[in-house]
Amino acid sequence: MYIIIVGCGRVGGELAKLLSSEGHNVVIIDKNPHAFNRLGAGFNGITLVGNGFDPELLKSAGIEKTDAFCAVTNGDNTNIMSSQVAKKMFNVPKVVARVYDPMRAEIYKTLGLDVISGTILFASMLRDKIIESRFSSYLIETGELGVIEIDINDKFKGRPVEDINMPGEFIITAVINKKKQTIIPESRTVLEKGDKIMAVVKTASLQKVRKIFEL
Repeated sequence: MYIIIVGCGRVGGELAKLLSSEGHNVVIIDKNPHAFNRLGAGFNGITLVGNGFDPELLKSAGIEKTDAFCAVTNGDNTNIMSSQVAKKMFNVPKVVARVYDPMRAEIYKTLGLDVISGTILFASMLRDKIIESRFSSYLIETGELGVIEIDINDKFKGRPVEDINMPGEFIITAVINKKKQTIIPESRTVLEKGDKIMAVVKTASLQKVRKIFEL
């Protein structure tokens, strides 16, 4: 993919290095030329100095052939302006903006932008660590679903996945066996004592699932 990143801070820099190491064509833009130092000598993408919402700079960055655009500067306004230029002016297929202010995040979503609020995400992660050690709601944005981790005990050993799944409420998506191998189970995969399962659960059914598995 051809990807443009606006903002070479800690997040943008790490994202650029990760995507570049995977073989993607990466262009990263920042107003501060010294910010590119964090990319290291191994980075083989393109660096450009300037504003991520400057149409002429974006053209020189190859925006007209870009598959994805990501704005991750430290300023909400810059990220939103850059994202709107990419989406509205240049019709980039996938545009993602980092937004700190949770209230703004909801507003900008209504504009058709893919928005990630680090504030909401981190708060949700902390909440789950404090309250729900086995349940993570932050993995799925809507909050209607989450992922729960369960250890298989004597009550469920020897039973196939299809016997435990509850359509519309609880679906096992991964099994980590005693050999620490992770598999995507089939409906007839038999669970063994000591297996650890990861399942998608409807938040409204969480208490029901806890009761069934005695969590």
